Amino acid sequence: MGVNRRLPNFFIVGAPKAGTTALYAYLDQHPEVYMSPLKEPNYFAAELRPENFVAADRPRIEREMRALEEYLRGDLREKRFGGLVSSWEDYLLLFRNVAGETAIGEASACYLWSQSAPRNIAERIPHARIIINLRNPIDRAFSQYLQMVSGGMTRRSFREQIQANLACGNPQFGSQWPLVEFGHYHEQISRYLDEFPRSQVHISFYEDLERDPRSLLAELFAFLGVDADFAADVSQRHHQPSIPRLSGAAYYLKKWGVWPYLRKLAPLPLGPRLRSLFVRSRASLTMAEADRRFLADYYRVDIEKLATLLQRDLTAWLI
Repeated sequence: MGVNRRLPNFFIVGAPKAGTTALYAYLDQHPEVYMSPLKEPNYFAAELRPENFVAADRPRIEREMRALEEYLRGDLREKRFGGLVSSWEDYLLLFRNVAGETAIGEASACYLWSQSAPRNIAERIPHARIIINLRNPIDRAFSQYLQMVSGGMTRRSFREQIQANLACGNPQFGSQWPLVEFGHYHEQISRYLDEFPRSQVHISFYEDLERDPRSLLAELFAFLGVDADFAADVSQRHHQPSIPRLSGAAYYLKKWGVWPYLRKLAPLPLGPRLRSLFVRSRASLTMAEADRRFLADYYRVDIEKLATLLQRDLTAWLI
């Protein structure tokens, strides 16, 4: 049986908050690469379905799915972030504009965490290449927390958010869960290595992307079988959140459905000085050393197992 030229042949599977948006954007620039216009379709992660979200979020999820349905029936020329594509027919629509590109891919950062995604991908597309980019799980968790604050999803401190996550007895997707679970890399990578030959799995690190993105991209282009000398524009920063100065107010604006609209409108009518009255940079929030030590102890065994699996010194993650 021949290879379907309109199916993805590679996946950026995560980790979340570890540079997957940047990788998606950089790979998308290559003329021999086709990226799904929808980042995060999440099709192969069976856990990501509306019924698995907390009840309070389901009306929003249903609205977003209706909007996604309309988007999928369009020409798919505009990029869109985030969606829950649950049918194979809808998923295939994401690749209907493939025009002979060598590498066809999509990026869903939850695939690394998902217990179902590795097998689901392997069953449909066993020849797929898997791209994994890892970040210190402690910094990754804090970055996710900052995104939640930026989106008005929580009023808690970072430690309070961690404790709420760990105490969540009946986990459903929402503001309490998952958080630290996304950083259990040893088990997650092991699932992919159980389903795919090691030669089909590329594992890199957030530090590599930050320090020398061009070298990492050259590796990835070669891994995908496209021109490795292509020079992508790596100057743009991706997903740098602005933190609301009044997080409590942002929380209630989010709860009432107003905050997303204000965030979209704010950059246009407000000049930089006026905007600074409402938001501050991500760098204005830093992790307390006690929180870092707590998470270092929490992740220690997993990090040590991962270091053995990858034969890489990861002691810097525990400092």
